[in-house]
Amino acid sequence: MHRKLTLLTIVLVAAVAPLTAQTEISKASVPGIINFGYIGKTVACAGATAPAALAEIKRLGYASVINLRVATEAGAEIDASAAAAKAAGLTFIHLPFNASSPDPMLVDKFLAAVTDPKNQPAFIHCASANRAAALWMVKRMVVEKWDVDRAATEAVALGMTSPALKTYAIEQAQARRSR
Repeated sequence: MHRKLTLLTIVLVAAVAPLTAQTEISKASVPGIINFGYIGKTVACAGATAPAALAEIKRLGYASVINLRVATEAGAEIDASAAAAKAAGLTFIHLPFNASSPDPMLVDKFLAAVTDPKNQPAFIHCASANRAAALWMVKRMVVEKWDVDRAATEAVALGMTSPALKTYAIEQAQARRSR
């Protein structure tokens, strides 16, 4: 009996391990939001988001909006987004992420914001989901100790397409792991 129970336990662990090793990325069509991808009620990453769409973000259960757009980007509408987030009851966090010359403190500010329980679950967006997914990749590697391949696979599924941003994410994670 003990041998059968041990064998059953091994089979169950082997069957469940692949499920826990990967995350399920879902994509949805949300009016006013480009490239909306989410991981259950953990996080959502997206591209350009119309201020009017933030009420739907609140309805979907998110607590905060982390906007990575630079104010000078076409269609960024930072002030209108901040007002719409406030009206919807969302915490609005603006962390302008200029991919060609990022603020050296950007990653630390992002990690502080996204790991603060009052901001969870977070809706993170930029123009395409590229920067949002890259920063989420850093969070996975630094906070949850994921390896590069696992974190990159998830980030690509969420919208990261830039090899330069992948390199940036890896470098930023490595720098924070060595602290």
